[in-house]
Amino acid sequence: MFWLAVGFVLSVTPPVIQGATNTFVWCYHDPSCNDATWPSKAPEFCNGSRQSPIDIVTKNATLNQNLTSFTFTNFDNKSALTKIENTGDTVKVTLTGNVRVKGGDLPGTYDSMQFHLHWGNGASVPGSEHTVDGKRYPMELHIVNLKSQYNGNTTQAAADSTGAAALGFFIDVAENTTGEPAAWKTLTSYLSNITLKGQSVTLSNEISLDDLLAGIDRTRYYRYLGSLTTPLCYEAVVWTVFKEPLKVSKDLIDMFANSVHIGNSTSPLLINCYRNVQAAQPVTHSSSSKINISYGLFVFISALWMR
Repeated sequence: MFWLAVGFVLSVTPPVIQGATNTFVWCYHDPSCNDATWPSKAPEFCNGSRQSPIDIVTKNATLNQNLTSFTFTNFDNKSALTKIENTGDTVKVTLTGNVRVKGGDLPGTYDSMQFHLHWGNGASVPGSEHTVDGKRYPMELHIVNLKSQYNGNTTQAAADSTGAAALGFFIDVAENTTGEPAAWKTLTSYLSNITLKGQSVTLSNEISLDDLLAGIDRTRYYRYLGSLTTPLCYEAVVWTVFKEPLKVSKDLIDMFANSVHIGNSTSPLLINCYRNVQAAQPVTHSSSSKINISYGLFVFISALWMR
């Protein structure tokens, strides 16, 4: 799910969507309101031509030399993560403190508003939204960013075909570890305080976005134009999906499916909270810095040899 507070009221479970021409409830768990029903209930939005998520077919992705490095501002700020909450359909962390991203051929500077996660039913039942060559990862993290010129106005961003930028990170199992990485252990420690929908807690300046994303080569990624992955599915998103997965121990991944309810304490646990893949879109990818370095070394050695 790429979650934007545009045109919907989170008042009950499932959420109630108030669109331009209709009102409907949506969910993940019930066949009467799950993602299979969204295109018919909101055809002017969720039945569009550039819907997300998608399956990224690597052999069809083309190289785009314009997909250069990003500039991440205040991703190292430990006070930027201010609040964690259970929305009833995800776990969301609010960001503040001028966290921004630009570069990477994005059409401008974007303010980072929040991040949230998608999961299946523990590490053994994967729940990422995007897939790669048909492979679904255990989890996926989305950092939601809006064009800085809109000053957080989600209505204006939703009306712009590139008004939002989503940074997607796959999460895979770190084998033979427990409670790792430390930043993810800290993050998941808050889940016991937000087991019910609507509960939230203030974060205590212990971790930063850089801590959570440690070890990932952020120069290697896929790019396509898509949509929000929850109703109303606005087609306003520049998607960046990073190639390298974050590695998190199984016990921490399992905590999401085992801790968070979709409503009150008698409601089901929140599991399989992802939209299924939509029709294919044109995908490009950045060049691999590792390949570039190797190629540069090859050229250098060849030049020496030819002397």
